Amino acid sequence: MTRYRLQRWRNRAQSFSHAMPADVADWLFDPASLTARLIRTCAGRFSVKVLSQGYGNARLSESRALQMQHREKALIREVHLLCDQQPLVYARTVIPVSTLSGAQKHLAHLGDKPLGAVLFSDKTMQREEMQIACLNPSQVKLASRGNVDIWGRRSVFKLSAKPLLVSEYFLPDLFEN
Repeated sequence: MTRYRLQRWRNRAQSFSHAMPADVADWLFDPASLTARLIRTCAGRFSVKVLSQGYGNARLSESRALQMQHREKALIREVHLLCDQQPLVYARTVIPVSTLSGAQKHLAHLGDKPLGAVLFSDKTMQREEMQIACLNPSQVKLASRGNVDIWGRRSVFKLSAKPLLVSEYFLPDLFEN
């Protein structure tokens, strides 16, 4: 399992100590479906690889973003979004167990289906303000070439007023396509 440790999540108006390249900003602040954009970018050669999925405790910042109770369990799903089998995005989704009831119980059984397709097709979906973070390569356990920062974003989505948190980290190979 790939682990990403964050410095600090910030909203768009807050400043960063790192300069953000324009191509990165274009992906980070795109409010549309990342899945749909990747499918277009990959000319149909898009796939999802599930790295892990199971019940556990969310990280403190995730619990706070979701307004979860202390030690409330959540389904945690980690995936790579691939183009031609090359990971372009690492995504981590935290779904409180309380969200996985009623019409949303299918979220626990996505397998290799992209979550974005489910979220953006749900008429009840609402997305809260996006937050962004910048990681340096030493904080990321992956074979990163050179000294390239890894940018990420996260949003709380609500389906029928039930929350889930989606964090997406844009890997360096994305910007070479």
